Amino acid sequence: MEWIRCTIKQLDLVSDMYSNVVQYLEETVNYPKWSKEYPCRENVREAIERGEQYACVENGQILGAVVLNDNPDGDYEAGDWSRNLKQGEYLVIHRLAVVPSQGQKGIGGYLVDRCIETALRERYRAIRLDVVPHNLPAIRLYEKKGFSFIGEKDLLRNIEDIPLFELYELNLDNKSKINCKSSEICT
Repeated sequence: MEWIRCTIKQLDLVSDMYSNVVQYLEETVNYPKWSKEYPCRENVREAIERGEQYACVENGQILGAVVLNDNPDGDYEAGDWSRNLKQGEYLVIHRLAVVPSQGQKGIGGYLVDRCIETALRERYRAIRLDVVPHNLPAIRLYEKKGFSFIGEKDLLRNIEDIPLFELYELNLDNKSKINCKSSEICT
């Protein structure tokens, strides 16, 4: 597997991947409450243009994708974070998704590991994210990777059916290196 920062060349592949994920979620359990409007092609295009769209690729196929930036896209100041960090001192994970046929193969974990590596390399002090309550697959993944539950808050996003989000955080100040063989973060 390869971790890439997407370019406009991957727009169709990444957009199609998110569309397939949304279709699958609508047919099964839509934990993140995504729709055809989000995440959509325009969201992917904007993230690519800002250099924030990443993907896991194998043999030319997108297996998963994620957006990384330092914009919480909501009122993260409302969170009861373990440390008082300013925007720009922490990296935020958005729209992490894995192709449904690739579920349970470690791709979500691979993506989170690459997010942690990116945050460390770019000298962020923490990674923060929000999850729709009851999104058990995401919650399990982030907790397995060492993220701590911070609480449930209204992020002032004005999304009618998601009034609250669960906040998670991984502090990086005491993370010093990455074990290249396993890609696990070491203290």
